[in-house]
Amino acid sequence: MRNILNPEDIRQLKKLLKESRRIVMTCHVHPDGDAVGSTLGWWHLLKCLGKEAAVVVPDRIPKSLNFLPGSSDIAVYTRHDPYCQRLVGEADLILCCDFNEPGRQDHLAPLIQESKAVKVLIDHHEDPSMDCSLIFSFPKMSSTCELVFRIIAALGYYTELDKSGATCLLAGLITDTQNFTVNCADPEIYEVLTALMEKGADKTKIVDECVKACSYESLKLKAFALSERLEIFPEHRAALITLSKDDLTRFHYEKGDTEGLVNQPLNIRGIMYSIFMREDADQIKISARSKDGFEVSRICKDLYGGGGHLQAAGAEFKGSLEDCRKKLVDSMSRYDRMLPSKMEKIDWRK
Repeated sequence: MRNILNPEDIRQLKKLLKESRRIVMTCHVHPDGDAVGSTLGWWHLLKCLGKEAAVVVPDRIPKSLNFLPGSSDIAVYTRHDPYCQRLVGEADLILCCDFNEPGRQDHLAPLIQESKAVKVLIDHHEDPSMDCSLIFSFPKMSSTCELVFRIIAALGYYTELDKSGATCLLAGLITDTQNFTVNCADPEIYEVLTALMEKGADKTKIVDECVKACSYESLKLKAFALSERLEIFPEHRAALITLSKDDLTRFHYEKGDTEGLVNQPLNIRGIMYSIFMREDADQIKISARSKDGFEVSRICKDLYGGGGHLQAAGAEFKGSLEDCRKKLVDSMSRYDRMLPSKMEKIDWRK
């Protein structure tokens, strides 16, 4: 693989790791496969290196990730507040994985930001705004897990990476690339895949658990969303799914049940981008995905103050679901200029 990391940054990180005894890994709120995989990947490695390591996350992880080795040892701030405070308070070093600004940690942010520990940012989102001693920011990287693997290899710790750590890193790689269907144009990503599998990571099991498996109620909820709550806007090459609190209650929604739902409309020929809006208790959660280079991140940033990657972004909206929907629909024409000049016809019956 190409050496894309700054040797001086790697030297500094290695020094920090060697000098630190207690190390905390943390990530963004609503942790996904990449967030959990990158933090647990570090956790397994650091334990192999004889460090006191801990993973502290803002809220609980999705059930689909409970199979990952070490997931039961994760400290969840919304459930173990005093314990998390002690872990962060005693830490010499904090590795901030898969988020680029403090607000992405929600209620955990003050605890992390006020810590006296040295902080290192390891992330693949654009425009980081974190006060850290060391920053590894690579927006073109497929996932934070790929970046973590490259850093581990550059540190000379590849031999210390065990099967459990490799499994966690591959889970993040698979989920953020949708099983190697997006964000994987760089051929070197398959070298990373090969190296992790050589460590014993079972790709088939990870795909089954992270991508395919779901509960009966989750399957019914997704089917309902696609049959009753999916809207197509052919003139804008857009798809929109909205789920209200009543919809979620009807199907006994649990965290993670709508994972991957936003990607489904992209399978419709001619659709360039898909938006999913979910009405949570205190906000509307917005997820956006696109293909063929359509900048869906611009929509999230312009309309809702969110962001993310070019073809995978998100945001939150304080207001009603209908207002959130109207804001998008009324603005769709503004983004028609980003559509390709030549596109296949959408075969859609209203």
